[in-house]
Amino acid sequence: MPAPADPWPNHRANVGIALFNSAGQVWLGRRESTPPPWNWQLPQGGIDAGEDVEAAALRELEEETGIRPECVDPLGNIPGWIAYDYPPDVREDPRFHKKRHLGQKQRWFAFRFHGSEADIDLERHGEVEFDAWRWGELAEIPDLIIPWKRDVYLRVVEAFGAYAR
Repeated sequence: MPAPADPWPNHRANVGIALFNSAGQVWLGRRESTPPPWNWQLPQGGIDAGEDVEAAALRELEEETGIRPECVDPLGNIPGWIAYDYPPDVREDPRFHKKRHLGQKQRWFAFRFHGSEADIDLERHGEVEFDAWRWGELAEIPDLIIPWKRDVYLRVVEAFGAYAR
């Protein structure tokens, strides 16, 4: 039987990461050069061609936060893709001219952080995604994220709520 057709062939393959500390709080990053109020999000990034999705999640976590894979333990993931579309104003903005995609399709992973705060280095990779970070409550994320990603974050809160307790 052939594999089902990709329902989002025009969306960029991406991973998202919910990183929980021992108190059940989640790591939140403030997007660099992004004005409030919707400038906080969880780490996320593209999947390279042929890359395993969990390996992509660990790579993106390290690139965006400086946290090495040995500082985390896997907790779970959301099976399948969760997709969102870029709104028309984003697709039409000249700063996004290189975005050939209509949106992103994401695979989400949850990890438990067992390192120290000294293991977090937002400048380690060179391309800074976040200019600040904090631990927060999983339930607060949908109100912090840009509105067109909110439905994705509501699904993340529902799927990973047990790790926040």
